[in-house]
Amino acid sequence: MHETIWTDAPRHHQTVWQVIQSYWQLTKPRIIILLLVTTAGSMWIAGKGQVDPLLLLITLISGALAAASANTINCLYDRDIDYEMERTRHRPLPSGRIQPRDALLFAIALAVLSFTLLTVFANLLSAVLAMSGIVTYVLVYTHWLKRHSTQNIVIGGAAGAIPPLVGWAAVTGELNWAAWLYFLIIFLWTPPHFWALAMMIQQDYAKVGVPMLPVIAGDEPTAKQIWLYTLLLIPVTLLMVYPLHELGAVYAVIALGLGAVFIAKAWALLQTPSDQQVARSLFKYSILYMMLLSAGMVIDSLPATRQLIASLSDNLTVVLSHLPIS
Repeated sequence: MHETIWTDAPRHHQTVWQVIQSYWQLTKPRIIILLLVTTAGSMWIAGKGQVDPLLLLITLISGALAAASANTINCLYDRDIDYEMERTRHRPLPSGRIQPRDALLFAIALAVLSFTLLTVFANLLSAVLAMSGIVTYVLVYTHWLKRHSTQNIVIGGAAGAIPPLVGWAAVTGELNWAAWLYFLIIFLWTPPHFWALAMMIQQDYAKVGVPMLPVIAGDEPTAKQIWLYTLLLIPVTLLMVYPLHELGAVYAVIALGLGAVFIAKAWALLQTPSDQQVARSLFKYSILYMMLLSAGMVIDSLPATRQLIASLSDNLTVVLSHLPIS
């Protein structure tokens, strides 16, 4: 499947720093940041706003290592189509700067280190969940779905929804309904996020035969799917408040505000599905949305926030009690 046909690119690094840069690029660090944000968010909710700093640090490092391993294997598997696309041709593997065997060994080392850290400093459940994320991303999404189904990102999105489970398990040693709800939130968020990107670069996907929804179905059906998933996502985020009572009013306000903007952008895309600037705006906002939603979870879960809301509620009750009753 993967013929080593890329001979026109420079194969040798000049310095140790260039070697480090190439391996760093293999891990796709920009993707990892958002995964760590959701991991931290779930840890704060699970810990009721109080998390052991060492556990937080180790879990985030382990999560980054697991994601880096999965991304490296993804680069390894996709090096043939990466070579065909101008946007990705200069990545370390298709350019020949890193050999496939070395990339595989690097990915295995990252995974082993992640599993070991989580097992020693957190618990076995979190370590197993982190490894399940790698397996889901590599086997289910990259190998099975990406090149064979327009629903690739829907089902494959489960891999990106696993980090909150890892964070929750690291703190509590178990998974409850709130942890699975966080999983569901990211699962529903992934299609609007990724399909907006796919609409922007669909020509690249078409060139290499990857059946992303915009390539096979077109812009309008894709925009409709994004609209439906966005409409479904927003009320699901509020389930954290009711009936689960895991988060409170501060998070509810943040989730509603962020959701309203998300719906507005999805509606704008629905009106002009072929406008790549609108798709780009939605894609960029989807990243900001998930980061701010997770930050909202953290803020709401802090003891100081809960005390402030309780104090305001008590004061409001006192004021209302002194109002004349007509």
